[in-house]
Amino acid sequence: MKVLKILSICLLLTIFSCKEDTPVEKQDASSGISTFYFIRHAEKDRTDPEDADPELNQSGLGRAMHWAEILNEVDLDAIYSTNFNRTSMTAAPTSVKKNIDVQYYDPRILDIDQFKKDNLNKNVLVVGHSNTTPEFVNLLLGEDRYAPIDDAENGTLFIVTIVNGVPSSTRLVFNCNCPD
Repeated sequence: MKVLKILSICLLLTIFSCKEDTPVEKQDASSGISTFYFIRHAEKDRTDPEDADPELNQSGLGRAMHWAEILNEVDLDAIYSTNFNRTSMTAAPTSVKKNIDVQYYDPRILDIDQFKKDNLNKNVLVVGHSNTTPEFVNLLLGEDRYAPIDDAENGTLFIVTIVNGVPSSTRLVFNCNCPD
Protein backbone atom coordinates (compact mmCIF):
# COMPACT_ATOMS: atom_id res chain seq x y z
CA MET A 1 0.00 0.00 0.00
CA LYS A 2 2.87 2.37 0.87
CA VAL A 3 4.53 1.67 -2.48
CA LEU A 4 1.27 2.43 -4.29
CA LYS A 5 0.99 5.82 -2.54
CA ILE A 6 4.56 6.72 -3.48
CA LEU A 7 3.98 5.71 -7.10
CA SER A 8 0.75 7.76 -7.20
CA ILE A 9 2.53 10.84 -5.83
CA CYS A 10 5.38 10.44 -8.31
CA LEU A 11 2.90 10.08 -11.16
CA LEU A 12 1.02 13.23 -10.10
CA LEU A 13 4.27 15.20 -9.74
CA THR A 14 5.35 14.06 -13.17
CA ILE A 15 2.04 15.05 -14.77
CA PHE A 16 1.91 18.50 -13.15
CA SER A 17 5.59 19.33 -13.58
CA CYS A 18 5.74 18.46 -17.26
CA LYS A 19 5.85 21.34 -19.63
CA GLU A 20 6.26 21.22 -23.31
CA ASP A 21 9.84 22.05 -24.26
CA THR A 22 10.23 23.99 -27.45
CA PRO A 23 13.11 22.76 -29.59
CA VAL A 24 15.85 25.36 -30.07
CA GLU A 25 15.18 25.69 -33.78
CA LYS A 26 11.49 26.44 -33.10
CA GLN A 27 12.03 29.03 -30.36
CA ASP A 28 10.76 32.52 -31.05
CA ALA A 29 13.45 34.78 -32.50
CA SER A 30 12.84 37.24 -29.65
CA SER A 31 13.34 34.77 -26.77
CA GLY A 32 16.37 35.45 -24.62
CA ILE A 33 18.10 38.46 -23.11
CA SER A 34 19.86 41.20 -25.06
CA THR A 35 21.44 44.26 -23.47
CA PHE A 36 22.40 47.39 -25.37
CA TYR A 37 24.61 50.18 -24.02
CA PHE A 38 24.15 53.44 -25.93
CA ILE A 39 26.47 56.42 -25.64
CA ARG A 40 26.84 59.62 -27.56
CA HIS A 41 30.30 60.42 -28.91
CA ALA A 42 32.62 62.24 -26.54
CA GLU A 43 33.47 65.96 -26.78
CA LYS A 44 34.43 66.93 -30.30
CA ASP A 45 36.93 69.52 -31.50
CA ARG A 46 34.90 72.64 -32.27
CA THR A 47 37.77 74.87 -33.44
CA ASP A 48 36.69 74.66 -37.09
CA PRO A 49 32.90 75.15 -37.39
CA GLU A 50 33.11 74.16 -41.08
CA ASP A 51 34.51 70.69 -40.25
CA ALA A 52 31.61 68.23 -40.65
CA ASP A 53 33.69 65.33 -39.30
CA PRO A 54 35.87 66.60 -36.46
CA GLU A 55 37.96 64.43 -34.18
CA LEU A 56 37.68 64.45 -30.39
CA ASN A 57 39.26 67.22 -28.37
CA GLN A 58 41.42 66.50 -25.30
CA SER A 59 38.39 66.24 -23.00
CA GLY A 60 36.75 63.89 -25.48
CA LEU A 61 39.79 61.63 -25.58
CA GLY A 62 39.68 61.50 -21.78
CA ARG A 63 35.97 60.70 -21.81
CA ALA A 64 36.48 57.93 -24.39
CA MET A 65 39.02 56.38 -22.01
CA HIS A 66 36.54 56.90 -19.16
CA TRP A 67 33.84 54.98 -21.08
CA ALA A 68 36.29 52.10 -21.57
CA GLU A 69 36.80 51.99 -17.79
CA ILE A 70 33.07 52.21 -17.05
CA LEU A 71 32.36 49.36 -19.49
CA ASN A 72 35.35 47.30 -18.33
CA GLU A 73 33.22 44.85 -16.32
CA VAL A 74 30.64 44.39 -19.09
CA ASP A 75 31.17 41.30 -21.24
CA LEU A 76 30.57 42.95 -24.59
CA ASP A 77 29.96 40.83 -27.67
CA ALA A 78 29.79 43.64 -30.24
CA ILE A 79 30.54 47.32 -30.70
CA TYR A 80 28.76 49.50 -33.25
CA SER A 81 29.55 53.06 -34.28
CA THR A 82 28.52 55.48 -36.96
CA ASN A 83 31.30 56.09 -39.45
CA PHE A 84 32.48 59.47 -38.15
CA ASN A 85 35.80 60.40 -36.55
CA ARG A 86 34.22 61.45 -33.24
CA THR A 87 32.17 58.25 -32.83
CA SER A 88 34.98 55.95 -33.98
CA MET A 89 37.40 57.64 -31.60
CA THR A 90 34.90 57.29 -28.74
CA ALA A 91 34.50 53.56 -29.43
CA ALA A 92 38.23 52.91 -29.94
CA PRO A 93 39.44 52.56 -26.32
CA THR A 94 36.66 50.09 -25.50
CA SER A 95 37.28 48.25 -28.76
CA VAL A 96 41.00 47.90 -27.99
CA LYS A 97 40.43 46.97 -24.35
CA LYS A 98 37.86 44.30 -25.28
CA ASN A 99 39.61 43.18 -28.48
CA ILE A 100 36.38 43.64 -30.46
CA ASP A 101 36.31 45.16 -33.94
CA VAL A 102 33.96 48.10 -34.38
CA GLN A 103 31.11 47.49 -36.82
CA TYR A 104 29.83 50.57 -38.62
CA TYR A 105 26.15 51.31 -39.06
CA ASP A 106 24.16 54.03 -40.79
CA PRO A 107 21.25 55.18 -38.59
CA ARG A 108 19.38 56.45 -41.68
CA ILE A 109 18.99 52.91 -43.08
CA LEU A 110 18.78 50.90 -39.87
CA ASP A 111 16.61 47.78 -39.95
CA ILE A 112 15.71 47.58 -36.26
CA ASP A 113 14.20 44.08 -36.45
CA GLN A 114 17.30 42.70 -38.15
CA PHE A 115 19.52 44.50 -35.63
CA LYS A 116 17.62 42.84 -32.76
CA LYS A 117 17.92 39.41 -34.42
CA ASP A 118 21.62 39.88 -35.13
CA ASN A 119 22.27 40.77 -31.49
CA LEU A 120 19.93 38.38 -29.72
CA ASN A 121 21.41 37.22 -26.40
CA LYS A 122 24.35 39.61 -26.72
CA ASN A 123 25.73 42.61 -24.84
CA VAL A 124 26.26 45.41 -27.33
CA LEU A 125 27.80 48.90 -27.20
CA VAL A 126 26.42 51.44 -29.69
CA VAL A 127 28.10 54.83 -30.19
CA GLY A 128 26.08 57.52 -31.92
CA HIS A 129 25.14 61.18 -31.85
CA SER A 130 22.93 63.55 -29.85
CA ASN A 131 19.97 62.84 -32.14
CA THR A 132 20.61 59.29 -33.37
CA THR A 133 21.33 57.72 -29.97
CA PRO A 134 17.95 58.47 -28.32
CA GLU A 135 16.22 57.74 -31.63
CA PHE A 136 17.87 54.29 -31.76
CA VAL A 137 16.89 53.65 -28.12
CA ASN A 138 13.29 54.64 -28.92
CA LEU A 139 13.23 52.21 -31.85
CA LEU A 140 14.33 49.36 -29.59
CA LEU A 141 11.72 50.35 -27.00
CA GLY A 142 8.98 50.76 -29.60
CA GLU A 143 8.00 54.17 -28.20
CA ASP A 144 9.15 57.79 -28.22
CA ARG A 145 10.47 57.96 -24.67
CA TYR A 146 13.68 59.95 -25.10
CA ALA A 147 14.29 63.31 -26.77
CA PRO A 148 17.57 64.25 -28.46
CA ILE A 149 20.50 64.80 -26.10
CA ASP A 150 21.58 68.39 -25.47
CA ASP A 151 24.62 69.28 -27.57
CA ALA A 152 26.67 70.02 -24.44
CA GLU A 153 25.90 66.60 -22.90
CA ASN A 154 28.38 63.81 -23.63
CA GLY A 155 28.00 61.63 -20.53
CA THR A 156 24.62 59.99 -21.09
CA LEU A 157 24.44 56.20 -21.02
CA PHE A 158 21.22 54.47 -22.04
CA ILE A 159 20.91 50.80 -21.12
CA VAL A 160 18.21 48.90 -22.97
CA THR A 161 17.47 45.33 -21.93
CA ILE A 162 15.17 43.15 -23.98
CA VAL A 163 13.98 40.05 -22.14
CA ASN A 164 11.94 37.65 -24.25
CA GLY A 165 10.95 40.49 -26.55
CA VAL A 166 9.97 42.92 -23.77
CA PRO A 167 12.20 46.02 -23.63
CA SER A 168 13.05 48.20 -20.65
CA SER A 169 15.50 51.07 -20.30
CA THR A 170 17.56 53.10 -17.88
CA ARG A 171 19.21 56.46 -18.48
CA LEU A 172 22.34 57.39 -16.51
CA VAL A 173 24.61 60.42 -16.72
CA PHE A 174 28.32 60.20 -15.94
CA ASN A 175 30.34 63.29 -15.23
CA CYS A 176 33.92 63.20 -16.39
CA ASN A 177 36.61 65.40 -14.94
CA CYS A 178 38.62 64.94 -18.08
CA PRO A 179 41.40 67.42 -18.87
CA ASP A 180 40.69 70.19 -21.37
